[in-house]
Amino acid sequence: MYRTIKEIKEALLSGATALSITQYYIAKIGENTHLNAFLEVFEESAIAQAIIVDEKIKKGTAGKLAGVVIGIKDNICYKNHKVSASSKILEGFESLYTATALQRLIDQDAIIIGRLNCDEFAMGSSNENSAFGSVENNWKANHVPGGSSGGSAVAVSANLCTVALGSDTGGSVRQPASWTGTYGLKPTYGRISRYGLIAYASSFDQIGCFTNCLEDATLLLEIMGGKDEMDATSSSKELERFSIQPASKGKVGILKECMAHAGLDAEVKASLDATIEKLKAQGHEIVELSFPYLDYLVPAYYVLTTAEASSNLSRFDGVHYGHRSTEAVGVEQTYIKSRTEGFGPEVKRRIMTGTFVLSHGYYDA
Repeated sequence: MYRTIKEIKEALLSGATALSITQYYIAKIGENTHLNAFLEVFEESAIAQAIIVDEKIKKGTAGKLAGVVIGIKDNICYKNHKVSASSKILEGFESLYTATALQRLIDQDAIIIGRLNCDEFAMGSSNENSAFGSVENNWKANHVPGGSSGGSAVAVSANLCTVALGSDTGGSVRQPASWTGTYGLKPTYGRISRYGLIAYASSFDQIGCFTNCLEDATLLLEIMGGKDEMDATSSSKELERFSIQPASKGKVGILKECMAHAGLDAEVKASLDATIEKLKAQGHEIVELSFPYLDYLVPAYYVLTTAEASSNLSRFDGVHYGHRSTEAVGVEQTYIKSRTEGFGPEVKRRIMTGTFVLSHGYYDA
């Protein structure tokens, strides 16, 4: 069993190969299809990658992620591989290019094993909105793993890949990580390029990752992060080398409104309190902060993200690529029927809400 990048490296030193590790994960995925975490396994290309990585290992030229097997959320583009955002409207579509963040991992000899189920166009918090069926939480049958990156969370938690990529707009990495016992990282906006990430709400979207330990998350951040000429919103600020920083005492902020909120489950609060006490025992300073606008966050989020989604998803019209209705006659009917047939209920709901938000200016006409 390989649960961390460190364990992969130790296995390689002990005689395992990138190919044997890849085959191990392919077998594990096959044994756990009931979880519905993977929409597709890139078996042929993953094995081909593994063979190349093994040759590099023999020559001493392998990258930092040699032998590390990675699953990618089904809204991250990988050239010549299918990507659908778990939507019927993009079913069967093959990407024409590779996302910058993903390419940087491949350049370090990561092996990409498949695409992972998610809520359609990353819209949802339970992974029940996928056009290809919901994902089951590997910890408990008939329970959801959270969303929208539920497939990525379950894949890492159930040891179907070493680490996985997700995307986070309003909690889509952090929330499923908390529901599956994994580490979930949403980087600061602009830290990782969005080039190659199918857009939901462009001013919120960020590629993140799921891992089984903090060290793996820091390494992935270092590799994926940095300025990208293909994304004008990516930050040019120098990326810290978190993985080589010595352990130090920090200052941890706690929002008092969160801890006192009526919606906070008692069991979750007890776990948070225990974590706070553990941090104190380790010498970290705990600072209580106030944010009185907590209850406005979700309404503001839905106003802004649905408006952006209404604009971003207008490109999926059945004309250039993706699903085209066979029942349509004429251009207008092609737009209407293709989108009606291709989008699921939650995506339609958010497009309609966003269109309503954007129409407020009509009153000024």
